[in-house]
Amino acid sequence: MLKNDQLSQWDQDHFFHPSTHLAQFARGELPNRIITGGKGVYIKDRDDNTLLDAFAGLYCVNVGYGQQDISDAIAAQAKELSYYHSYVGHGTESSITLAKMIIDRAPENMSRVYFGLSGSDANETNIKLVWYYNNILGRTQKKKIISRWRGYHGSGLMTGSLTGLELFHNKFDLPLANVLHTEAPYYYRRTNRDLSEEAFSKDCADKLEAMILEEGPDTVAAFIGEPVLGTGGLVPPPKGYWPTIQAVLNKYDILFIADEVVTGFGRLGSMFGSTHYGITPDIITIAKGLTSAYAPLSGSIVSTKVWKVLETGTDENGPIGHGWTYSAHPICAAAGVANLALIDKLDLVNNAKTVGAYFNQAMHTALADHPHVGEVRGEGMLCAIELVEQKEAPVFFDAAKKIGPSVIAALLKRDVIARAMPQGDILGFAPPLTLSEKEADIIVAATTDAIHEVLGQS
Repeated sequence: MLKNDQLSQWDQDHFFHPSTHLAQFARGELPNRIITGGKGVYIKDRDDNTLLDAFAGLYCVNVGYGQQDISDAIAAQAKELSYYHSYVGHGTESSITLAKMIIDRAPENMSRVYFGLSGSDANETNIKLVWYYNNILGRTQKKKIISRWRGYHGSGLMTGSLTGLELFHNKFDLPLANVLHTEAPYYYRRTNRDLSEEAFSKDCADKLEAMILEEGPDTVAAFIGEPVLGTGGLVPPPKGYWPTIQAVLNKYDILFIADEVVTGFGRLGSMFGSTHYGITPDIITIAKGLTSAYAPLSGSIVSTKVWKVLETGTDENGPIGHGWTYSAHPICAAAGVANLALIDKLDLVNNAKTVGAYFNQAMHTALADHPHVGEVRGEGMLCAIELVEQKEAPVFFDAAKKIGPSVIAALLKRDVIARAMPQGDILGFAPPLTLSEKEADIIVAATTDAIHEVLGQS
């Protein structure tokens, strides 16, 4: 229930919340939760409830809450220089240092970083760069972008179009022209149950190639994909997927944008998902883990191949006509510098690998045999549980039953926050990379109890 006080009333009357049933919230039918603090993997609300945040905000608070090193860096930067723009060659110590730190950690073929504020605006930047790139090369018809169903790439006009989830298209007149969607690499939900993972991966690549040929290779500019499907279900790629996809892209000279907003900076137990899966991207999207959400910051990392064409473009046409007021904001950049240093200091990439493996195995051991658990899957510090009405075939629950949200609510009663993923009854977990085995055990035990409460034990 909403508390009958001024702050709750202001919230109800004035705050436009994203991804919220607006009418229910305005009528006071939805509870609000006002967060007041956090430490490690835990947050506190103003009712003094302590909750284990097993989704790290929106899989972004990678170093955990309350890290003094980052807040001190933010304060010091604000006192020294709160803002200056990065147009026409201007920079600050924090933004230049952060760019160097990112390139040092990125795959070998990457060259420069353009900074924004969110994953959405970074992917908007990426599409503009792809179009600019092809115009400079005289390939003025090569403009279509292929994404995947269930992919998530943002909530803007172009990025919402790239996103392959119905909620982000319905009643928004999306997707826009020049955006296409191909098969999601979602092996568990394959229509042909006889396919092995390798055969399914080949089928995905064959469908991508067929789409390129149908559209005309001279019209397809880029392919965008998350190394692991994020919001679409936390789905690691099936065996052989990325090599077969990359071979198709190389064959038709199509740029590859690796959206690493979720996977970048350690979540998979590797610094980048691209290196984790042997991907060679032309552009990498980064955000969440870049600052662990202590300040808003994103980036587009461009390869040497792309950068050389951008340089040629400015030689031929003058300064590139793209920029945001807050690109490379020094306070946000200072947060990024401190965050990346802390990831190294605490060895969080390795912790995500080892504790992540423990967490996924413990969840599998506890729940894989439950009659309504179709799949327990994950990689590094990502884990998902797919709930089904019947395991064989499988048969999925009617969405109207809201099984996933019901289990998430039961988890919350046990002081653990997880996420009901869209377009399925999928429980999502993406805890801070600081998670310990003891804290992993707490999540597993609470999840087991919550599933038993909603769906029974057998």
